[in-house]
Amino acid sequence: MNPVKKVVVTAVCAALGVVLPMLFHAIPNAGMVWLPMHVPVLVCGLLVGPVSGLVAGILAPALSSALTGMPPAPMLPSMVCELAVYGLVAGLLSQYVRTGKAVADLYVSLVGSMLVGRIVGGVLQALIFSAGSYSIAAWGAAYFAMGLPGIVLQLVVIVPIVSALEHAGLVPARYSGK
Repeated sequence: MNPVKKVVVTAVCAALGVVLPMLFHAIPNAGMVWLPMHVPVLVCGLLVGPVSGLVAGILAPALSSALTGMPPAPMLPSMVCELAVYGLVAGLLSQYVRTGKAVADLYVSLVGSMLVGRIVGGVLQALIFSAGSYSIAAWGAAYFAMGLPGIVLQLVVIVPIVSALEHAGLVPARYSGK
């Protein structure tokens, strides 16, 4: 993918990271349940690579916080770190996972990035952002139980979105000729 297209896709994903949560925040706690900001960041990493995924993961929450107040300032640093890891790891795995089947590659990369992002997010909460008051139970509740609908949403929509963009020729296909 040429550099201009990478910048455009990254910018669109970062913008979607501002707009999508606005739709969900009309319902109380819907952002924490459905995780709408995660979707464009993960898509960006899978489509454009680790650097763009990292950039989208930083820009989406920072711009959203500045423009809409969500996430609120106390939550912003941890969300920036978590989303940056999602985008970075999705991009890295997308570059290196090669099963021979594009959909399998995408799911392995997606699930791997979702797990690594949640682990890193929990470690950062325990060591930095909520040091001394964070437990395994709190991590499980915050990163898995409460966000279960969002996790399911990510598993259902992200791979078809990436596949559709590849099939439409808007981004290069993972395996040429397929």
